[in-house]
Amino acid sequence: MTNLILQRLVLLGFITLISLTFFHCANMQRPTGGPKDSLPPVLLTEFPENLTRNFTAEEIVLTFDEFIKLNNQFKEFSITPDVEKQPDYKVRKKRLHIKLPDSLEENTTYTINFGKGLVDYNEGNPIVNYTYVFATGPELDSLMISGSVTNAYTGVFDEKEDKEVKVLLIPTRQDSIFGKKKANIFTTVDTSGNFQFRNLREDTYRIYALKEQNNDRVYNNPDELLGFLADSIRLDKNVSNIHIEYSKGKPQEYRTIEKKIEKDATILLTFNQPVDTPHLHIIDPVELDANKIVRFTRNNDSAFVFVEKMEFDSIKFQLVNNENVLDTILIRRGKNEKYDTEVIPLFNINNKVDKVKHITLTAKKPIASIDKNKVQILEDSVSRRNFQLQQDTIDENLYHIRYNWKANKNYELVIEENAILTPFNASNKETKRTFTLDESDNYGDIIFTLNGLEPDVSYIMQLIDESKKNVYDSQIIRNKNTMSYIKFPGGKYSIRIIKDLNNNGRWDGADYYMQTQAEPIWYFDKTFTIRANWEQNETLTISFD
Repeated sequence: MTNLILQRLVLLGFITLISLTFFHCANMQRPTGGPKDSLPPVLLTEFPENLTRNFTAEEIVLTFDEFIKLNNQFKEFSITPDVEKQPDYKVRKKRLHIKLPDSLEENTTYTINFGKGLVDYNEGNPIVNYTYVFATGPELDSLMISGSVTNAYTGVFDEKEDKEVKVLLIPTRQDSIFGKKKANIFTTVDTSGNFQFRNLREDTYRIYALKEQNNDRVYNNPDELLGFLADSIRLDKNVSNIHIEYSKGKPQEYRTIEKKIEKDATILLTFNQPVDTPHLHIIDPVELDANKIVRFTRNNDSAFVFVEKMEFDSIKFQLVNNENVLDTILIRRGKNEKYDTEVIPLFNINNKVDKVKHITLTAKKPIASIDKNKVQILEDSVSRRNFQLQQDTIDENLYHIRYNWKANKNYELVIEENAILTPFNASNKETKRTFTLDESDNYGDIIFTLNGLEPDVSYIMQLIDESKKNVYDSQIIRNKNTMSYIKFPGGKYSIRIIKDLNNNGRWDGADYYMQTQAEPIWYFDKTFTIRANWEQNETLTISFD
């Protein structure tokens, strides 16, 4: 009997050990390694069913194939028409429970839009553009609006750059794109820039495309990109082929967003938008105003200011545009701040020079003069004085050094100390550059014939690369049907032509406040190659439709 009990105890211990081992092995653990889960949860059931008519339920239950969680639901979730008390959203493992308010109107179609606020528990993959629709009456609103969006500047929709663009639909009676109340009818565009609204009621709407900064579905940041249709949409039947171009617009008010004195005594001012005809006046200390030098950037959205003396505690500017004071700018100077006024020469060469561009010499600081006697060119260590030093006819801060460069020669350019002087008598230290002749002849000519340009209209023609980001040449053309690029570096290029409607020499995006759309842009639909020692002719037929 004792042996039998002992055998049973041993067997019981063995079974317990096996059970514990199995329980440990079967314990649910998040797998490690392998590809990252990038798929959103899959919706299995909806109760009541989506698109239910005569809806009377107090709660909606959505069941998914994996554990879920809410992500910023107060911004992402919305119900339209808006309700005074918002639904209550709670997650229970794989289910989302939506407790509805008891103030729903009769005979009304409601749409719950989840944005990107419903995600899987582990990786946060969102369910995009899912909506739950129900009607408290016998009829479901069924009207639709569809279309596409593009970036007004590039002319295309970039899946990586523009993936967060939302399209907002707002009834005209509650237009709130600029208000504190977020737009309740919205959708995120797909990977091609297309959008679609379903189950809309008959109404009059305004429609916008918004690439926002703070995800509140309100246009309240000057860095946000906005597009709009000038006219409202009277929706009494399905509407398709809506196209919206979005761009960074013009802020309502001018503002100086950066102001500082740099270590080299340059005063930098940066504005929140370009200024058409800018002027800067020093109003304190006023004695610095007469001799100041101001250089505005090409787009007139920044300014570099140089003054004769830096012995002030603070300096105050007025920014003026067309005799209107836009801003008063005060900069305080640190009591112990010291500045390096040395002029640093800037060159266009590294170790090669060519016979087309030769050598260009400039500086960040304004140049009053360059003493040619203090500029040397050494050819195989022999000084050569028969070079040209000329100031550029357009940019007075740019100088050209030209010489009959020879092959198989070693050159050294020496800018001696005090060769370059500023209007305030700052100068340079000695600078040297060594280089040889670039014997590869990589320059060609191309002449464009331009068809389709209107008379008495200004255009900006730009030579760009395939990415559309780098501009190699920009020219204003008016009442002209040809453009020549002579001895231009070989390579692949494309063309961008901007219709400069306000004649300010730059492209302007949409201005919602003035109800003006972005200036039209035409892109050459292919690249072309400038070939070395070739003369080419190309005809462009330009249309902004």
